Amino acid sequence: MSSSSSSSTPPSSTSSFASTAKSRLASLASHIMGSPSAPVFSTAVVPSAPEDPLFGLAQAYRNDPSDKKVDLVIGAYRDDNAKPWVLPVVKKADDLIRSDPNLNHEYLPIKGLADYTTAAQKLILGASSPAITDSRVSTFQTISGTGAVHLGALFLSKFHPASPKPTLYLSNPTWANHHQIFSNVGLKLANYPYFDANTKGLDFDGLLGALKTADKGSIILLHACAHNPTGVDLTQDQWKEVAVIMRERAHFPFFDCAYQGFASGDLSRDAWAIRYFVEQGFELCIAQSFAKNFGLYGERTGAFHFVSAPGSDASSANAHVASQLAILQRSEISNPPAYGARIASKVLNDPELFSQWEEDLRTMSGRIAEMRSGLRQRLEQRGTPGSWEHITKQIGMFSFTGLSEAQVKVLREKWAVYMTKNGRISMAGLNTHNLDYFAEAVDSVVRETS
Repeated sequence: MSSSSSSSTPPSSTSSFASTAKSRLASLASHIMGSPSAPVFSTAVVPSAPEDPLFGLAQAYRNDPSDKKVDLVIGAYRDDNAKPWVLPVVKKADDLIRSDPNLNHEYLPIKGLADYTTAAQKLILGASSPAITDSRVSTFQTISGTGAVHLGALFLSKFHPASPKPTLYLSNPTWANHHQIFSNVGLKLANYPYFDANTKGLDFDGLLGALKTADKGSIILLHACAHNPTGVDLTQDQWKEVAVIMRERAHFPFFDCAYQGFASGDLSRDAWAIRYFVEQGFELCIAQSFAKNFGLYGERTGAFHFVSAPGSDASSANAHVASQLAILQRSEISNPPAYGARIASKVLNDPELFSQWEEDLRTMSGRIAEMRSGLRQRLEQRGTPGSWEHITKQIGMFSFTGLSEAQVKVLREKWAVYMTKNGRISMAGLNTHNLDYFAEAVDSVVRETS
C-alpha cells in the first residue's frame, strides 16, 4: 500500500514545490541585490557622530607641548605628583588574590560574584537595613556605575507599568552621559533646576518647584553625594524636604552613587540620603560605582540595586524583579568581569582591609579638601575679582568654578590649562606643584575679562 501510494503521487505536485522554491530563491536574490521596495543598508547612510567632548579635551591636553600644562578634565584621582594612585589596600588585596592557589578564570554567575554583591548591598544600605533583612533588595554586579545606570534605565523602560512611560528628570546640570543612557532606552527626559549660577550653590527653591509640578509618578535621578559636575550637595534637612514632596507626588527615586566615601571620607555620611529614603519606605533603585573610591577605574566594577517597598509580598515581588534583571543582564553582557569584584570583595569582607580602605579614602578626600582650601586662599590673597567661597563649600572631585566659556577658552589657549567649557574642574588635577600657577592663570583671565 505504501509503495502504491508513493508511486501515485501526481507529477504536478512535485512540479509545484519546485516552482515555489524557485520563486523564493528569486525573491531572496532580488532582496540581496536590492529592490525599489526594500531599502538596503549601506554605511553611506550613517552620519558621523560628534567626538565625546571630555575625551577630546583629554587628547588635546596630551598633544599640548607646554611643560606647564594642567589637566583638570577627566574625573580620576591623581596624587600630589599628578600620577595615578593605586590604593595601598588594593595592592594588598591584589597580592592576596594572585597568590591564592584556587584562583581561576571561570565565568561568574549572571548576577555577579555573590560575596561582592552582598557586601555592596551592606555598604550602600547599611548592614542592618530593613530592606536587606526583609529580602527586598535585588543586586547585580555591573560594568561600573555606567552599566548600573544603564541596567536600571533598561529595566524601567521595559517594566514600568505607566503608559506612556513616565518622564525621567535629570538635574541641570548633570553627568553628560546620563542623557545618552536614558534616551537610548527610549525614556523621555526633562530637567529640574539644581545649580544657581549667581550663588554658585544649590537652587533649592527651583528644585522643589520642579518636583511639585512634575507629573505624578515621574522618575527622578538623584546624586547621592558629590554631585557631578557641580560639587554642590543637599543638606540632610533638604533631603528630608525632597522626600516629602516625592512621597506626595509618588515620584520614583533613582540614586546614582559614584563617590561614597570619596566625597567626605565617611562612608555612612555619603550614603545618608539613600538610607533615609529606604527608611521612609520608598521603592527605588541605586547605581553604585567602585571606580573612584577604590581606584578601580579600568576594572569597571559596579552594582545595581533595586529596592522594593515594604509589604507582605515584597520579597516575592523582588524575586520577580531579579528574574527580569537576570534576563536583561544575560542578553547584554551575559556575566560581569571578575577581577575588580574580587578585589572589592576581598576588602569589603575583611575587617582589617576594610579599616585600611577607610584610611585610604580619608587620604584621597583629604587631599582634595586641601586643594580646595589652597585654591580659595590663593585667589583671595591675590584679590581676584569675585567671591571664591564656593570652592570650599562644594565637595567631592569636581568644582563648578563659575568661569565662563570665554574665560575657559583663554585659559586653554594662553595658559595650557584644560577644563570643560562650562568651567567645571577636577580638583584631583591640582597639586602643590601647579596650584600657584593655576591661581595665577585664573586671576589673570578673570581680571582681563571683568
